[in-house]
Amino acid sequence: MWDPSAALVITRQQRHDLEALIGNGKTPQRIAVRALIVLAAAEGKAINAIAQEFGVARPTVYLWRSRFEDCGVIGLLKDAPRAGRRPALTPTQIATVVEATLQTTPLDATHWSVRTMAKAQGISHAMVHRIWQAHGLQPHRVETFKLSRDLAFVRKLRDVVGVYLHPPDRALVFCVDEKPQIQALDRTQPLLPLRPGIPARQTHDYTRHGTTTLFAALNILDGTVLAQCHPRKRHGEFLAFLTRLDRTIPRRRQVHLILDNYGTHTHPAVEAWFAAHPRYHRHFVPTGASWLNLVERWFAEITRKRIRRGTFRSVPDLIRAIEDYVTHHNRHAEPFIWTATAAAILRKVRHCKEVLETPH
Repeated sequence: MWDPSAALVITRQQRHDLEALIGNGKTPQRIAVRALIVLAAAEGKAINAIAQEFGVARPTVYLWRSRFEDCGVIGLLKDAPRAGRRPALTPTQIATVVEATLQTTPLDATHWSVRTMAKAQGISHAMVHRIWQAHGLQPHRVETFKLSRDLAFVRKLRDVVGVYLHPPDRALVFCVDEKPQIQALDRTQPLLPLRPGIPARQTHDYTRHGTTTLFAALNILDGTVLAQCHPRKRHGEFLAFLTRLDRTIPRRRQVHLILDNYGTHTHPAVEAWFAAHPRYHRHFVPTGASWLNLVERWFAEITRKRIRRGTFRSVPDLIRAIEDYVTHHNRHAEPFIWTATAAAILRKVRHCKEVLETPH
């Protein structure tokens, strides 16, 4: 074991070779620095001084001094062999991870994470991540679905989608529904505003000031919305909304309405209203298939943009916010474009049923 405090002993020929390396303009910078470190060590300079002079760490000085003693000048010209890249996983290991992800769950959780799977399989979490990414696996995500049990599902589906894709000539088409029980929530403390690196913050507790029900009719041709708020969701309020809608439509225009099967829309008084207004044609979406009604898409937007994070000190305050949103929306309205055919939807429904019927 050499003494790091002692000067490094080199021969005249070695000094000549080191100086030649340093003076040669084609010598890589890293090799020239190694030669300078050796020459400095030969002059008896301390390890700390050499490291500070050449801007390297102390272990680097130890390394190249030791390498020179073992191999001479040649030892400075090449880096030591490295371990290299870890061998890739075998197809069997990959298949095992994929199968475990699809067919099993951890004992203490509902789904795998990259780290729990890595620990279970004895590999790195980076490898698990790459396998999941290559196979499109995302165990942390879950989506909701609902299959309609309506016996007339296919007929109603084709009817509604047919209206979307091929609207009747010289007729108006409205998607109509209600968004009930919209709460006027007032946070117990003021909102903390958005700041760089910090999102806006609001208290998790709130005070309820009542609710309202939003009736809406979406014109699929231009995307405008007729909206009206009522305290409750009953056939009387629905009739009032229909009457208001009727006043906005020219008398000679035929009107097609997309509706769901809620009792409000089929009450005897409502049936009598439609009988007295024969220019209205109703198209009912299948039971349990509200996603077929395009106005639900608009309800999702007003909820996300104006209601969910809003603060309302009263129901009138909430209603004013909704009306302001509707006014702004109609000034810049764009229609929602329906593109899915009935056949494409039926293929997805059949696939879902096949998956549900397959033993897991």
